[in-house]
Amino acid sequence: MRPVEVDESWRPGEDAAAHVQRLAREKARAARLDPEETVLGADTVVVVDGEILGKPANAEDAAAMLRRLSGRSHEVFTGVCLLRGPVELTEFEATRVYFAPLSEQEVQEYVASGEPMDKAGAYAVQGLASKFVVRIEGCYFNVVGLPVARVYRMLKQLGWGRPGD
Repeated sequence: MRPVEVDESWRPGEDAAAHVQRLAREKARAARLDPEETVLGADTVVVVDGEILGKPANAEDAAAMLRRLSGRSHEVFTGVCLLRGPVELTEFEATRVYFAPLSEQEVQEYVASGEPMDKAGAYAVQGLASKFVVRIEGCYFNVVGLPVARVYRMLKQLGWGRPGD
């Protein structure tokens, strides 16, 4: 894993799918040290009412995000970019997630756990927030942050899995 710094600002006219694909591409390009290595870049956002919820800035921001998600559905978008030699593949996955209504106590306790602080939409479906999720339509692993089946299909497109890989 090679963490990289890219500007994650939303650009005018950019929808969620275009946004995460652009960031995945920028991350993959920034992480590539050797033009022949295979590199994967990814970025995930939560979208509710057409607004992207990234990582919360602080506990108050995390609580506000959770209140917005309470008792309703939202979408999780993950962009994936794979680079291998001269080939660049960029795709995205979208998954709908339904939250149960959350009490203020549940919001405050979850925020106090610290788990939401580095997560898009202020929650980790694979962690303590799993108890808030009543239904998922689409890829669970996308909500975790990497749509594994999509990445596998993309790797196959690049010829991954042949002898010598």
